[in-house]
Amino acid sequence: MNKKSKKSRSLVLYTLVVIVLFVALFAINQATNKKDNVNQTTAEAPSTASQPVMGKEDAKVSIVEFGDYKCPSCKAWGEQVWPLLKRDYIDSGKAKFSYTNVLFHGEESKLGALAGEAIFKSNPEDFWTFHKALFDEQPEVNHDGLWITEGKLLEVAKNSIPAMDLEQFQQSLKSNEIQGSVDLDQELVRQFNIKQTPTIMINNIVIANPFDYAAITAAIEQEMK
Repeated sequence: MNKKSKKSRSLVLYTLVVIVLFVALFAINQATNKKDNVNQTTAEAPSTASQPVMGKEDAKVSIVEFGDYKCPSCKAWGEQVWPLLKRDYIDSGKAKFSYTNVLFHGEESKLGALAGEAIFKSNPEDFWTFHKALFDEQPEVNHDGLWITEGKLLEVAKNSIPAMDLEQFQQSLKSNEIQGSVDLDQELVRQFNIKQTPTIMINNIVIANPFDYAAITAAIEQEMK
């Protein structure tokens, strides 16, 4: 065999090895993605006691969002997925919905959570109005910059709930009672090992991709049987 033939054979073998490695890596990646996109189940559903709840209290299906007011994905979820969920399942009485605070972005997340809990305590009927208004204030650009401040929260409360007692609201942000409500949410975050926001749970089913509305509806329909 001449040198040219040996060189060609080596090149072919090298190419085959590269192709085999590429295929193997692709297969591993696909398997990992498939695993990541499979819904998980927990031993029980998150408790909604002492939490803001929208919908019929005795609904068979409980939907819980673990979210963070500083989280851009949570804002996007609220704009893209939530309206469909509300229309198809909450307004029809088939399911109820609850929000649990997650503090993944430090002091601003905590301050936003305290504000939500303070509104829920003093004006429970206005919680969801404030909840949406605060997410609406999240900047489209540089959302990691400082924007959840006490001044901003007072502004949002004043604009979204005109009858709000702003002095009482401001005092509540520093109260032990409201801090206790936020701490209760953090216990749920730890209990259910929440690693990302938003995390959406349908009863005890953790939805792998919170933006996959088909997966969400499939889980709801399954739980309604």
